[in-house]
Amino acid sequence: MGQLTFHGHACIEIITGDGTRLLVDPFLSDNPLADVGPEHFDRLDYLLLTHGHFDHVADAWDLLRTTGALLIATFEIVSYAQEKLGLQNGHPLHIGGGYEFPFGRVKLTPALHGGQVAGEGAEGYTTLPAGILLNIDGTSIYHAGDTALIKDMELLRGQVDVALLPIGDNFTMGPDAQDPEAFRERVGPAAEVAILSAGDTYEF
Repeated sequence: MGQLTFHGHACIEIITGDGTRLLVDPFLSDNPLADVGPEHFDRLDYLLLTHGHFDHVADAWDLLRTTGALLIATFEIVSYAQEKLGLQNGHPLHIGGGYEFPFGRVKLTPALHGGQVAGEGAEGYTTLPAGILLNIDGTSIYHAGDTALIKDMELLRGQVDVALLPIGDNFTMGPDAQDPEAFRERVGPAAEVAILSAGDTYEF
């Protein structure tokens, strides 16, 4: 059985049944709502990024340096890490593409958002934002990243067991009220809505 832990904003940690540790979109140090700092991740096997905005990559570069984790992201983000930061341990993907890793399969899905990459020397790097579809231990996990509500999401119908969705509005898709309980009520019987606070864990 695997575990998914929410660390605030868009950051999730996944520990697979065999103990492999993944982290998505680490925004910890400058996030007052995060339950842990980057020092919590003394061991990390894979680091995945949906896009390059600061509130998704803030701690990524230092964590890659300290842990040696494999970076999984779009071609442009991996190229930036390799060419500008000297972080060579990366696997580039792009929208619609997937790859079978030792822990499971990763596929990047469309997301509609901005493409800036935040980091020193990143002025020449932009990228398409992505969602991430993971298949781990027989469970399909969809991290939508930052996105507007797009028709492409319908292509995932029947393929997702666990979905992590932005409901913030303004910069992403969102209902009229950014209240998780109100969101759960609007979803109704269509799906079970689990509301996680920073530090909460969901088993799959």
